[in-house]
Amino acid sequence: MMTNLPAFLFLIPFVVAISMPMVGLIRKNVCWPVALVALSSMSVVSFFAFHHVYLNGPISYRFGGWAPPLGIEWVLDGLSALVMILVSLMGLLTVFYAGPGVQKTMSQKIVPIYTLVLLLISALTGMVMAGDLFNLFVFLEVASLSAYALVAVGGGRALISSFRYLMLGTIGASFYLLGVGYLYAATGTLNMGDLSLRLSEILESRTVLSGVVFLLMGLAIKMALVPLHGWLPDAYAHAPEPICPIVAALMTKVALYALVRITFWVLGIETIFGNIPFMVYLGWIGAIATLAGALLALSEKNIKRMFAYGGLSHVGLVVLGISLGNKTGYTGGIFYLLNDAVMQAGLFFIAGTLIYRYGVKNVSDLTQIGGKMPWTVTALIVTALSMVGIPPTGGFFGKWYLVLGALEIGNYLAVAVIIVGTLLTLAFFIKILEKMLFEERQAPKLPGLEAPFPMRLGMGMVVVSILVLGIFSDPTIQLIQNVALPSGF
Repeated sequence: MMTNLPAFLFLIPFVVAISMPMVGLIRKNVCWPVALVALSSMSVVSFFAFHHVYLNGPISYRFGGWAPPLGIEWVLDGLSALVMILVSLMGLLTVFYAGPGVQKTMSQKIVPIYTLVLLLISALTGMVMAGDLFNLFVFLEVASLSAYALVAVGGGRALISSFRYLMLGTIGASFYLLGVGYLYAATGTLNMGDLSLRLSEILESRTVLSGVVFLLMGLAIKMALVPLHGWLPDAYAHAPEPICPIVAALMTKVALYALVRITFWVLGIETIFGNIPFMVYLGWIGAIATLAGALLALSEKNIKRMFAYGGLSHVGLVVLGISLGNKTGYTGGIFYLLNDAVMQAGLFFIAGTLIYRYGVKNVSDLTQIGGKMPWTVTALIVTALSMVGIPPTGGFFGKWYLVLGALEIGNYLAVAVIIVGTLLTLAFFIKILEKMLFEERQAPKLPGLEAPFPMRLGMGMVVVSILVLGIFSDPTIQLIQNVALPSGF
């Protein structure tokens, strides 16, 4: 029974996704509740699976009973079980938030939207549990195809953004697949556990080096690491408002997880920080991404694009943290990845709510809001505090561990990058809050209308999550160090 938990986690959203057209044919209005029930069930199973892994160790699910490396394997260990909780909970929260918006603006597309969302969640589940590089690629592409379609479903300029996302995503997938081919040619295996054993003997092979470089370039495009981020700002800016939080909260985060899995578990710490220091180079790129993303956000006038660039900055922060090469930095990076998924969902909840109620898309239009939306303004303030890194939010403790990790190894440049990135993030949130709270009188009077209950509850849950991650940061950090640490630290 317990060895089948990975299959349950995948099948719950997948079976409901392929059943959704039939459900919609009978009664379209039940698609949203059915999706919520599926994701609630998945969330319960993900907590149960994490509890089992914590007490009894990793679960290996072998397809057809064939043992790896010949057979296909799904692995649920401490890190993947933790990320599974993130995927299922953020899927549930973002779908709950999306309900009123989908009903109001895309009622004719309810069935395809919830079908695609559940396919996306099931594909991300497959990515997280995949025990070999090729199956990770397959699920990465299913997730990407679902995301392209979800961005395009709004029509208009979203179609162009989706096409650009598809083109760049395909280039990323091609690089990844090329890397997989090189590694298979050099080792004759794709199973991650088997690959880690065989690579140690041929690390200096040009075929292996080329394969790893292609593979990392593919993942860098998928996670939108600057300067390979071209698809992300337009995709987020033009994606339908109810859909954007799902894509923003999960797509880049699961690609980041894949990077961590391959570098730390397949290549090994000694290799990526010693023999062939890939992570050292990635750390510099992460530092550039931290500053470039925050600067681009500060220069933006469109709210969704501003939040998208803020997300790019935080992808850089996570990469910078895990590349510090010590336990504190790695733990801070993983903790910040969890926080950033929540913060990104919160930011696009807020942007979607402002557009839903008042059609506000630019910072200059925020003068219309003022005190008319107390739930939304409160959610924005708490999310901004976390993005900047003010206690007691989760964002503060994530950055605190990143700074500690950098100080432990005397990397003062990384500390400076984190501080400057934080100040730039503070600057673009001051720009937003100043318009919203202190220039209200210059705007025309509008009736005070708050968001519908599911939207307010979604934003409320984000606020609670940010505070819970901050207040319980110590046990969460301890949990990451107990179950999600690669060997070698």
